[in-house]
Amino acid sequence: MPQRPGPTAPLAAIAASLQQERRRTGLSLAEVARRAGIAKSTLSQLESGTGNPSVETLWALSVTLDVPFARLVDPPRPTVRVIRAGEGPAFASERADYLAVLLSSAPPHSRRDLFLITAQPGTPRTSEPHMPGVVEHVVLCAGRASVGLADDPVELAPGDYTAYPGDAPHVFRALEPDTRAVLVSEHN
Repeated sequence: MPQRPGPTAPLAAIAASLQQERRRTGLSLAEVARRAGIAKSTLSQLESGTGNPSVETLWALSVTLDVPFARLVDPPRPTVRVIRAGEGPAFASERADYLAVLLSSAPPHSRRDLFLITAQPGTPRTSEPHMPGVVEHVVLCAGRASVGLADDPVELAPGDYTAYPGDAPHVFRALEPDTRAVLVSEHN
């Protein structure tokens, strides 16, 4: 009985994934091949999209590169996400004219959340310490604000950036109406 041709491996996707994951690890082609127990020429062919990988070869490479097998053969596709001004889940402060809109929560294996802050002069938004290791990054977009550690905030103008330990008491005080900032909360 003649054999039917089987499905072909997605060579371009495998090639791109192998190149990306090898760059991520910082390992040379020779070192990845050695650790995976395959010939350097085999890996070179796979990265150029001309090889014909076996499941065993791909498993060995996924273990060596410390990535799931599926990431090598069907890598995640970039997605485009748009949140228009005035949209997104919003959270208001009880004690200050301060609104935080969640723009992006941390995906799996990532440790950051992204917020758009809108604040008005008056009562500042004071925050108690977050989990140990949290760092907050703030880029002021419009207005002026006093931002940072509660006992030593810095004044920011549009385009200014600051980072401070979020695991210490901190403050965001708008100094002009309609002050806006982007805040990234990084969880270490």
